Amino acid sequence: MDDFLLYLELGFKHVLDLGGYDHILFLIVLAVVFSFNQWKKALWLITFFTLGHTLTLGFAAYGIINIKVAIVEFLIPVTIFITGLANVLRVNKASSGKEQLNLFLALFFGLIHGLGFSNYFRLMIGKEEDKFLPLLEFALGIELAQVLIVFGILILGTLLQNFFRVSKRDWVMVTSAIVIGFTIPMMIERVFW
Repeated sequence: MDDFLLYLELGFKHVLDLGGYDHILFLIVLAVVFSFNQWKKALWLITFFTLGHTLTLGFAAYGIINIKVAIVEFLIPVTIFITGLANVLRVNKASSGKEQLNLFLALFFGLIHGLGFSNYFRLMIGKEEDKFLPLLEFALGIELAQVLIVFGILILGTLLQNFFRVSKRDWVMVTSAIVIGFTIPMMIERVFW
């Protein structure tokens, strides 16, 4: 039970770590396009993101994959930038009909984000025989933290739109633009070539 709580807490803190706020930025641009009544769609997206994240952590834990950290550290803000830019460019278009593409992108971007933590995770579990359970426990912690963040974003969007009469368009545009503003310097700092 102690190991379960340890890895669950590590996954939870991994997402909520303000030192590595790129995970939070990605969740913001992923969720900002949804209304509160679309919470199921938002949860599916973050679950696919967690699945991708967990797959690459698993591949790293078992020594199947090993990517240069500098490349991954650059690609993480690129995925955030792309998602935010897609929000801005598609702000007036309905999200219906794009669910499968969005799920694929969440999974793919999850693979990239998981690579960013894979070296640390591999060191953390070390030579343990059973890598599968710690991986699942860590993934559960990630998913729980992401659910909290996404519901917070959905609630904030609902409050702004219903009580302060902020249009959904403005909410999506301004929030996405702010996140893009954070990611541009991150990309510049992390250029690896």
